[in-house]
Amino acid sequence: MGKRNLYIKRDDLIDSDFSGNKARKLHYYLHNQFPKVKKLVSYGSAQSNAMYSMSVLAKMRDWEFDYYVNHIASFLIENPHGNYAEALKNGMNIIVGEMPNIADDTVLQIEEGGRVADACYGLEILANEIIDWQKSNQIDNLNIFLPSGTGTTALFLQKYIKDYATVYTTPCVGDATYLKEQFYMLETNEEMHPVIIEPQKKWHFGKLYREHYEIWIKLHKETDLEFDMLYDPIGWQVLLGSDIKDNILYIHQGGLLGNTSMRARYERKYKDLYEDFKNR
Repeated sequence: MGKRNLYIKRDDLIDSDFSGNKARKLHYYLHNQFPKVKKLVSYGSAQSNAMYSMSVLAKMRDWEFDYYVNHIASFLIENPHGNYAEALKNGMNIIVGEMPNIADDTVLQIEEGGRVADACYGLEILANEIIDWQKSNQIDNLNIFLPSGTGTTALFLQKYIKDYATVYTTPCVGDATYLKEQFYMLETNEEMHPVIIEPQKKWHFGKLYREHYEIWIKLHKETDLEFDMLYDPIGWQVLLGSDIKDNILYIHQGGLLGNTSMRARYERKYKDLYEDFKNR
């Protein structure tokens, strides 16, 4: 991974149902009571990691869970697996269509990927954990890096850690303009925004790329860690191609349940890489 001084924050180890940024963004709803709420409503993709974690939250609280998607692939319907299958087991009602704007205090609405102001509670805890680690290890000029979907994690992390470190991120869904729009929905003060590094190459979210699989395998070999196959390959390629200096902390945000389907797709498409990886 080069000669830079690099650390990895293992947020993927927090909990099997609420790993990584899902644990942080849903922390508020896990540790507070909502006596009026009877239903949770959200939207996103049919294999979303956040979808699965929200299905667990709804099951724990005995809430109904309505989840809206633009479409569901016919293969997934016929062969349920990954986050989709597990969320269905938890009682999720999946609906193809736009999420309605429900003005009802018995309904809790969470934006796609957990992009809500309440996410700040869990991310302040993350910031404080990093600050404590940084102080105990006497690390100066810390640079934090993580890939982004809605950018909620990177945004609130920068807000709470701005006096100690700089947060860098890269867009994995859309481009830098899209990511900035997501930031402004939660924080209008641009001074609180993390630094965005635009990928040099345009990748379509969810599409299989040989270079993504190659770096995922390389990371597995060199760190003995499994990373998410949607966001992390983009994140690591951008980070390693950047000019960010020493003392880099990469946030491992979990999402490994979603790898079930992605690994099978990569193994079918790039059999040569898979065979080499399997036989290493």
